Amino acid sequence: MIIERQNQDIIIKANGSINLTAVQKVIDYINVLEIVSENGGTEEQASELAREANKNWWNKNRSRFIK
Repeated sequence: MIIERQNQDIIIKANGSINLTAVQKVIDYINVLEIVSENGGTEEQASELAREANKNWWNKNRSRFIK
């Protein structure tokens, strides 16, 4: 595996036999790190956003679990 920096980008080169599902999980995690590093919100704002997302999800999916 080769990791190099070009200007503001980080380039990762890996052997073609690597598991693509695992690579996607790593990329997703790096995307989260990138988003978090640019976030200026507070922990309380994040908690409120999570509560609202959970509430909206439950309202849309409740019928799948309670019949």
